[in-house]
Amino acid sequence: MRTVERLSHGGIMANYQCTAACRHCLYACSPGRSGGYISKAAAEEISGLLCEGGCRSVHIGGGEPFLDFDGLIELVQTVTNAGIVVEYVETNAFWATDEHLVERRLGTLSRAGARALCISLDPFHAEYVPVRMPLYLAEICRRANFGYFLWQEKFLPALSSIDPNKTHNRAELERLISSDYVIKTAQSYGLLMGGRALNIEEEYLARSARGLAASMVDARPCRRLLSSGHFHVDLNGMFIPPGCTGIAIDLKEAVRGIPDGKYPVFEALLSGGTVELLRYALALGFAENPQGYTSNCALCFHIRHWLCQHEAYVELDSEHYVESLEYYS
Repeated sequence: MRTVERLSHGGIMANYQCTAACRHCLYACSPGRSGGYISKAAAEEISGLLCEGGCRSVHIGGGEPFLDFDGLIELVQTVTNAGIVVEYVETNAFWATDEHLVERRLGTLSRAGARALCISLDPFHAEYVPVRMPLYLAEICRRANFGYFLWQEKFLPALSSIDPNKTHNRAELERLISSDYVIKTAQSYGLLMGGRALNIEEEYLARSARGLAASMVDARPCRRLLSSGHFHVDLNGMFIPPGCTGIAIDLKEAVRGIPDGKYPVFEALLSGGTVELLRYALALGFAENPQGYTSNCALCFHIRHWLCQHEAYVELDSEHYVESLEYYS
C-alpha cells in the first residue's frame, strides 16, 4: 500500500464556513458551506496521526477559524498538547471590532499555545472585509506584542486608493484600483488555479488558447497527490494534497497505507495522470466541452465535477465543485 511522503509543514482546516467567498479561494469556502466546526475528538485523532507521520508544526485556518472562538481555543490546546507547534492562525479579521475584545482573544490564544496571526489583506478580501479591519487587528497585535503578519502586505499600495471603512464590489475595485486588478492580484499571488481561482484562469485565458481534452491531457502520474510540503487536513480528518483541492483521502490511510480500490479517481490520477482519469470518465459517459479547456488542471477539475454529479466518490467533495463555480462574477 502506498503512503504519502513524510509529513512536513501543514495546515488544519477548522471549518469550511467563512464570512467571505473570495474569488481566489482554493478551498471554495463561503458563508454557505456546510460541515460545522472541528470537534475535540477529531482534533485529537488528527494530532496523533500528524505526529505519527512526522509533522511537528502546523498552521490553523479554514474557512474562518474565528467563527467559533471557543472551538478554536480547544483546537489550539489539543494540537499543542500533542507536541505540535501552532505557528499561526489565519483570519480575515472580520471579528476585530473592539480593542478590548481583540486584546482578550489574543491573550487567550497565547495561553492556549498560538504564536501568531496570519491576517488576510488583498483586493479579493476587500470585497468582504473593510481594509480598516485587518490593519486595526495588526496594530493591536503590534501593541500587545503578539506575533502577526499581513498576507500580503505588498497589496497595501493598491488598497490605499479605496475607502478603508467599507467593502467594495468588483466594479468599484476595477474603477478604484485598475480594470484588470483580478488577474493582476492573482498573478502577484502566484496562485495555483484550483478551487474558485479556476474561474480567474478561465475568464482571462483567451478561448483561442484553449485546447481540447485530447490535446492537453498529461499521462504523467500526478505525484502531487502524495506530496506533503504544504498539505492540509480538514475537520473531517481528510488529507488534502498541496494545491490540489476537491480531492482528499483519509489522513489515517495517507499515513499508514492507502487501500487498493477504495479511491478510483485518486488512483487513476496517481497511476496515469489526467490521461487515465479522462479514460475512466469517458467510459462512464463524460463528454468534453467543445470550447476546450484552459489547462490540464482545469480539465481534471471539470472531469471530477462531472463525476460528482453522477456518482458519489469517497475522495471527491461534491460541495467543493459546486461552491467553486459560485460567488464569482
